[in-house]
Amino acid sequence: AACATVQDAPSGEAPTPRSAYTLDTPIQRLVADPAVKAVLDRELPGLTTHDRYDQFKGLSLKALQPFSGGLINDSRLAAIEADLRALNAPGD
Repeated sequence: AACATVQDAPSGEAPTPRSAYTLDTPIQRLVADPAVKAVLDRELPGLTTHDRYDQFKGLSLKALQPFSGGLINDSRLAAIEADLRALNAPGD
């Protein structure tokens, strides 16, 4: 999985280790990792295809939460956080 992350990283930019991804990571950096994007697509469908994605992609999920109209709630954030930990579990 680490090799895929290196290959998918934009040129000239070092990939972010999955262990560094948190709810405070900018959304665009989360989406750059296909495995993490899959988590976001599952937990927050429509986030990455939202009409205003370009306006909020630099925010973290925690920063976007107050503007989400309740769609990004504490239980969804907890599920995403658990998924991020699972992606970084030994054996990945």
